[in-house]
Amino acid sequence: MPVDDAFARHDMAVLYDAFNSHGDDKAFYLGLADTPCRVLDIGCGTGSIGLALADLGHAVTGLDPAPGMLAVARSKDMGHRVHWVEGSALDPRLSLDEKFDLVIMTGHVFQVFLDDAETRAMLDFVRRHLAPEGRLVFESRNPLARAWDHWTEGETREFRDVDGIGPVEVFYQVKAIEGEHVTFDAVFTLLETSERRLSESRLRFADRETIGRLLTEAGFAATDWLGDFDGSPSSATSPEIIPVARVQARPA
Repeated sequence: MPVDDAFARHDMAVLYDAFNSHGDDKAFYLGLADTPCRVLDIGCGTGSIGLALADLGHAVTGLDPAPGMLAVARSKDMGHRVHWVEGSALDPRLSLDEKFDLVIMTGHVFQVFLDDAETRAMLDFVRRHLAPEGRLVFESRNPLARAWDHWTEGETREFRDVDGIGPVEVFYQVKAIEGEHVTFDAVFTLLETSERRLSESRLRFADRETIGRLLTEAGFAATDWLGDFDGSPSSATSPEIIPVARVQARPA
């Protein structure tokens, strides 16, 4: 699981946080648990979902390998409501010494695990940390929807006035499409100085069958397959693939 520049460096993480706000996915994840429980947010980034869950009374641990992202998350957590951990779900030595009732990956974090081996390692980490009857919930873009077709300068250009930096422009551009993988740049321009900062990312667009196979191989069973954050069922035309999974019961 490589750490992109936009996630590792604090200056880039600040820009990422300024341009990436949650939409319908936030209400979806906040609605997964009716009563306070133990939540692990893998790839927590700058902490928006983790902090919102903590506000609802959940005991939240945010895990991320990127020091820049965690620095931004901690700066927003003045009350120390979330336990922030710098580390990777691919590290077999990492143990959080806790079991969780709900494990989530938001912001399409699932797609940064680029092959079966990485995904299996991450799912093994989840299984070791999931409490009995606990759930794993994440989203992955449906490759049939071809979201990358819209990752062009013309369709993605945005502007923000970023505290401490000034006016900034960002757009996204695809560099390569290779099978399941899409490589693209986030291009930030600091308009007061014309400084340009690029961050390259690579994502895997696995289909539902592949995701289901990987879950099964890791000992999980999907109890639901959703196609969007409104809770609609998964279909070929759904923009998202959202499994709600539990550890499979072992035969008696």
